[in-house]
Amino acid sequence: MAKINIQFTLFSAFYSPLISTMSGGFLEEEGLEPEWSVSPPGVSAIAALEDGSAHVVQSALSQGFGPLKKGEVPSVVHFAQINEMDGFFLTARDPDPDFTWSKLEGSDAVLFGGGQPLAMFKFACHKAGIDYDKINAINPGGAAAIDQAFRDGQGAYVQQQGPFPQQLQADGVGHVVAQVGKQIGACGFSSLAATREWLETDMAKAFTRAYEKTRAYMNETPAAEIARAEKPYFPDIDEAVLADCIATYQQLGCWTPHVEITESAYQATLDIFQYNGLIDERYAYDQICAEPPATD
Repeated sequence: MAKINIQFTLFSAFYSPLISTMSGGFLEEEGLEPEWSVSPPGVSAIAALEDGSAHVVQSALSQGFGPLKKGEVPSVVHFAQINEMDGFFLTARDPDPDFTWSKLEGSDAVLFGGGQPLAMFKFACHKAGIDYDKINAINPGGAAAIDQAFRDGQGAYVQQQGPFPQQLQADGVGHVVAQVGKQIGACGFSSLAATREWLETDMAKAFTRAYEKTRAYMNETPAAEIARAEKPYFPDIDEAVLADCIATYQQLGCWTPHVEITESAYQATLDIFQYNGLIDERYAYDQICAEPPATD
């Protein structure tokens, strides 16, 4: 079998469409033996594409905005979607069936301090009609530091990707009160990236065939079955918690069956980053995105 190297920027159940290409055996069915890694803190997974140590990486459309803002041509393109919605949750210390976003104003909230998670969260606040600057933001660092800070008693609310919030619930530490994705709506949140040269290869076609099957599997298979297969990738998460997380993402609709990045999802991402003042112009779709390799 040919070895395919996959790198994640972040590793969580939110990226199950890529994880399940491995756990579901779809890559092996196409003659590909996967090896996976997570990019080191502070290092973009794009670097692994540039130095040839990865064939495919989990990234985000917004990654391409930086080079374009400098007048450079991005070294890679985004050729398939992973999630068409923000996958972060808001968790409160106590159950609150009557939660509204206005309750965040004046409250302490443990949040991501930058990047796409913050840009998306600010846009969600905007759509909810609240003032982000009225939130007492606590920014301890990355995902693990955020989880530990909330467990240590900081904040009345916390912003996290699954399965961290579901594990908080299982441990009796918090209760999910909102999904950021529902507030924002469909957008190009996370994607698969590769070099244009690799997309011309037979390996890219084989990968895409496997990925097409995986996306159907994500929508047609019971969450408990997907979680059982993925459990070895999440040794510190209870299998029932992982299943709960996957079921929630299935219901959210972030794992739409199609593979390609749609123009409408791309434009929604431009809207979000323009609102945050992070881009000065609206870049054309083909400056960042490419069609998936043909699989026939």
